[in-house]
Amino acid sequence: MNEVIRTTLRDNKVLRWTALAIVSFTMLTGYYINYVISPLKPLFEEYMGWSSTDFGFWNSAYGWFNVFFLMLIFGGIILDKVGVRFTGLGASLTMIIGTFFQFAAIRQLWPMDGEIFGINAQIATGAFGFAVFGVGVEIAGITVSKIIVKWFKGKELALAMGLEMATARLGTALALAIPAPIAAGLLDGGKAPNIALSAPVMLGLGLLVAGFVAFLWYTFRDKQLDKSIADNKDPNAEEEEEFKARDILKVITNKGFWLVALLCVLFYSGVFPFLYFAADLMHQKYGVAQETAGLIPSLLPFGTILLTPLFGGIYDKKGKGATIMLIGAVMLLGVHLLFAIPGLNMTFIAVILILLLGVTFSLVPSAMWPSVPKIIPEKRLGTAYALIFWVQNWGLMGVPLLIGWVLDKYCITSKTETIVDGITKTKVTYDYTIPMFIFAGLGLLAIVIAVLLKAEDKKKGYGLELPNYEG
Repeated sequence: MNEVIRTTLRDNKVLRWTALAIVSFTMLTGYYINYVISPLKPLFEEYMGWSSTDFGFWNSAYGWFNVFFLMLIFGGIILDKVGVRFTGLGASLTMIIGTFFQFAAIRQLWPMDGEIFGINAQIATGAFGFAVFGVGVEIAGITVSKIIVKWFKGKELALAMGLEMATARLGTALALAIPAPIAAGLLDGGKAPNIALSAPVMLGLGLLVAGFVAFLWYTFRDKQLDKSIADNKDPNAEEEEEFKARDILKVITNKGFWLVALLCVLFYSGVFPFLYFAADLMHQKYGVAQETAGLIPSLLPFGTILLTPLFGGIYDKKGKGATIMLIGAVMLLGVHLLFAIPGLNMTFIAVILILLLGVTFSLVPSAMWPSVPKIIPEKRLGTAYALIFWVQNWGLMGVPLLIGWVLDKYCITSKTETIVDGITKTKVTYDYTIPMFIFAGLGLLAIVIAVLLKAEDKKKGYGLELPNYEG
C-alpha cells in the first residue's frame, strides 16, 4: 500500500524562510524601541534633571501591565483561541501607541509640569507609554514564537528561532549605537533638549509603522498556510482538541515548565536590564565618551546575530539543549563578576566582556525557546510562552528599578551642577560595583536552575538533549 505524501506551504523552503524574515523584521522594530533611551541616560540627567531612580522607574514600567494586569497571560489565551493574525496585528498597534506616549513625554507635546500620582509628570507619562509598549512587544514575541513553531516544527526549528532572535537583536544594536550620536549632534546644532532627545524615539515610531505593514503582509501568507494545512489534512487523523481554559492548569503544574520559566527570568534579568545601564557603565567606569559609549554594548547583539543561529543549528542537529543552557548560565556569572572588579577598567576589557556576554546571550535563548515545545503540547504553546514571558516580566520590571535605586542610594561618587546659556546641566559620577554584583547573583541562581532542569529532563525524558531535526 502506497503512503500518501501530504505537503503544505511550510514544506516550501522559500515560503517558510520568507515568512520568518517578515515577522523577524517586525520584532527588530520593537527591540529598537526597547532600548532606545538606554544610551541617553547621561544626557537625560544632564539636560532634563533625571536621576538614576527616574531612569530605572521608566524602564521598570515595561512589565507593569504584563505583571499586575496579567496582559501577557490574556494575550497568550487570545493567541491560542483566535490565532496569530489577529494577535500579531493587535500587538503591533499596541507597540505604536505606547511608543507615541514615550515620544510625547520626551518631546513634551503637552505641559509636563507637576506630578501624576506623586511622580514627575514627564517620567509618569513616558513610563505609562513604555508599559503599554511592553504589552505589545511581549505579546508580539509569543506570537512570533508560535508562528515559527507553526512553520518550522520538525524542520530547522532552533535555527529559525535563532535567526529571528538575531534579527530582532539587530534592533537592539541600533538602539544602543545610534541614539546618543543623533541626540548629541542635534544638541551641538542648537536644537532644544526635548527635540534632540526625542529624535531617536521618533525614528523608532517610523520603524514600528513599517513593522506593522510587514506583519500585515504576513497575515495573507498565514491564511494561505492554514488553507494548505486544511486541504492536505489526513482524513484519518484524530482531531486535535481546541484550547480550553483548564489547559492553563496543565501548563502550570508541569515542573519542567517552571524550571524553564525561572531560568528565563534569571537569565534575561541579567542581560536586558544590564543593557539599559550598559552605556552609562562604559562612560562611568571605562571612561568612554558618552556620545559613543553605546557603541561597545552594541557589539553584543551583533555577536548574537551570528552565534544564535549557529548554536540553534547545533541544537537542531546534535541536541544537548539542557547542556547549552547550563554553559550559558555559567558564562553569565563569570562575565558579570569580571565587570564588578573595580581595577579592571581598561576599555579593551569592556569590549572583551561584552563579546563574551554576546556568546552567553546566544547560548541560552538558542536552546531555551526551542525546548518549550518538547515540554508543552503545541495547542498550549501560546499560553505556555505567555506564562514564561509573564514570569520574565517580574525580573524586567523589578531589576531596573532596583539598579536605579541602588545607584542613587549607594553609588554616587560626585555630583555637580552648572548653568550654561540658561540651561542647568547636572553631572553625576557613579561606581557600578554593587550593581554588577547584583547581576552576578542572578547568574549564580541561573546556574542552580539550569542544573535542576538538566536533571528533570533526564528524569522525565523531555528530549532536551536530543536533536530537533526530523528531516
